[in-house]
Amino acid sequence: MAENIGKRAEKKGSEDESRPRKIQRVGIHIDMTPMVDIAFLLLTFFMLTSVFSRPQTMEINLPPSNTDVEVAESNLLTLRVLQDGSVFWNLGIETPEKIEFKDLRKFLDERNRTNPKLITLIKVDPKSKYHLMVDVMDELELANVNRFSLAPMKPTDIEMLQKLQANAG
Repeated sequence: MAENIGKRAEKKGSEDESRPRKIQRVGIHIDMTPMVDIAFLLLTFFMLTSVFSRPQTMEINLPPSNTDVEVAESNLLTLRVLQDGSVFWNLGIETPEKIEFKDLRKFLDERNRTNPKLITLIKVDPKSKYHLMVDVMDELELANVNRFSLAPMKPTDIEMLQKLQANAG
């Protein structure tokens, strides 16, 4: 039995010599601390030096509530915006006419050039989207109309405009 063990040991020893020796690898240790330090330094630098965009706001100057302002009807342009986005205009007590939104800027520009005292009154349907009012105010800004007012749209205005739409279409 001891002879068999010795033969096995010889065989095993001879097999080990025929195989290429394995190279023992050395464990690599990379120190990540400097990279993390630089990453946080860059992050801190960009957070402290970046300038965030300021929210765009509209400045609206409201008159005192007890002030009555009289405006001649010929100088009052009323824009009414319905819930579906359709826009109607009229001067004074004239019958409102429909205008396409894409033509609004050119129309406002022409009207204000012909009458520099013109004051625009915007009435927006209370059920309409907020962006419709903002879009109309943007068109006023682009047409260089600085004198405008906001007023609530009354149910009589809505009924009148609905009758006009029914008669037109």
